[in-house]
Amino acid sequence: MENRSAPGQAGHVERMRRGAPTSTAIPVVFSQTIGLFMPAQAPMMRDVAVLFASPWGIEEMCTHKFWRVIAERLAAVGVSSLRFDYPGTGDAGDGDEFQAGLSTWEDSLVGAAEQLRRLSGCRRIIVVSQGLGAAIATNAAGRLGELAGMAFLAPAISGRFYLRELQFWARAIDDGMGLAAAHRSSGGVAIASLRMPEPIAADVRKLDLMAVAAAPCSPCLVIERPDRPAESGFADRLETLGATVTRASYTGYDALVANPTMAKMPLAVARTLVDWVVDLPAGQPVSTAETITDPQYLSGDGYRETPLTFGQSQRLYGVLCEPLGKRQGATVLLLSTAYDRHAGWGRTTVTMARDLACEGIASLRFDPANVGDSPPVAGLAEQVLYTETQVADVVEALDLVDERGLLPAIVVGRCSGAYLAFRSALRDPRIRGVVVANPFAFFWNPKRNVDEFLSVVPRSLDTYKARLFQRDTLRRLLDGRIDVRVAFSNMVKALGQRLLQATGAGPYLLPEQRRNGREVKSAFVKLAARGTELRILYSEHDIGLTHFASHFGADGEGLKRYPNARMAMIEDTDHNLTPEKARRVYYEAIREMAMAQSPKW
Repeated sequence: MENRSAPGQAGHVERMRRGAPTSTAIPVVFSQTIGLFMPAQAPMMRDVAVLFASPWGIEEMCTHKFWRVIAERLAAVGVSSLRFDYPGTGDAGDGDEFQAGLSTWEDSLVGAAEQLRRLSGCRRIIVVSQGLGAAIATNAAGRLGELAGMAFLAPAISGRFYLRELQFWARAIDDGMGLAAAHRSSGGVAIASLRMPEPIAADVRKLDLMAVAAAPCSPCLVIERPDRPAESGFADRLETLGATVTRASYTGYDALVANPTMAKMPLAVARTLVDWVVDLPAGQPVSTAETITDPQYLSGDGYRETPLTFGQSQRLYGVLCEPLGKRQGATVLLLSTAYDRHAGWGRTTVTMARDLACEGIASLRFDPANVGDSPPVAGLAEQVLYTETQVADVVEALDLVDERGLLPAIVVGRCSGAYLAFRSALRDPRIRGVVVANPFAFFWNPKRNVDEFLSVVPRSLDTYKARLFQRDTLRRLLDGRIDVRVAFSNMVKALGQRLLQATGAGPYLLPEQRRNGREVKSAFVKLAARGTELRILYSEHDIGLTHFASHFGADGEGLKRYPNARMAMIEDTDHNLTPEKARRVYYEAIREMAMAQSPKW
């Protein structure tokens, strides 16, 4: 496909090459996928560019931001890079039936290498891989052209061991979400609502990097986990095959992949990787890079997507999804949950955007600052959840929608994304409607520590009661897998909230609660006066119901004071709306509200 990008991006590239401050990479479309090219910001000192080969599943969700951090650091030392999504993952096209197996993803890596050479002007490529991406890169190495080096971060050595580990990992995530057994994935390879196509899984089962007959490249960097001797053994194998191998420890791996919401970037590993790249031989002068000028699109069944940057200094990144046919209703702003990338938990946001487009409804999904592919704003705190700074990001997204003639708009979100949607509607009257699922709160006291809250998120009292005497809960308690102190503290908090509701004290017992009550009431009055439609959805037993009840009563009677607002329960689901039936309820609420608005042309 012809290499193109959105209007104004050519100047964006040139600003980076001159070292001027900028925020995001350059979106490009190739081989039915979307990539992000980060041009060298400092003068290019070597004929090398870096290609990222991503892991899969929850590991990819957690490392997505880490790739961006590394790409920015590489750009600062004069090295361009490209990161992208494999077919059927992230923002990529949904692809075929994957009958070609793992070679489908290997082919996309080959296409990405060709794209990187055109964009950077570099002849030699350095591949940086992690997890399953290491096997993909190793298999495809002979087709990637001239390689200047390969880096393997926590490589998946044995396919069978990798899939067994994935199974345990998936079970831990389901346990953490309190997901009922009936809604857990059974059969096949799946984790965090993501399912690996069976032809690919079949090929993964056969993988064994210890059996490689020749080193895929030299030099190599292996960043291994200390408790995984197989990774050290792989480094030994590469040396036996004649490669020059540099070894390093993957300090901070567990903190990176534990949870996208609380992922901590292993910056020491990033420094090790960048230093290794800088120390590689410089090579020949760089040839002329291909010019990027025109808009670029990814088209599928009923939709056309435009990856773009927007906002002040093009600081935010997102994907505009438009219908191929006649546009109907309001444009939907799909807001991220916590630090999940804009593709959404289990890729649900991508699916929702494309389904809406098939019904004529446009949407914009994007990363707020310091989430996914949108870098942080200099001078602001690293923690951006439940802050007013994210509201400014939504306002800039609305400016983009307005400039493109795609008003009116509604905003939707789940959990912290629900909070952001609600607070953004208060700020900007261009928002005509709000659909929120499982909001934890409608007002967040800025003095409250978000990090402490996220580290010990309590459940609802009903959930604790339901799980207290389950056999699995008792087994995990005996095994020491439950922090008794934290669990007991959370149960006391949940019980305290229930007692407040029972006594009718509501949000008015303590000074902070009185302030919360005033702020929430004022917000609902403002939206009602403006006529902004508000739909609130809760999973039964969701922790957010405790806070909702403290303001509107356990039966929601207090909400009747606001004619613009309605609340509904979604039965038999978890906080993440994992069951397809629950997601459909959420989708229908969004579709109904969007269709109630008439588009402006």
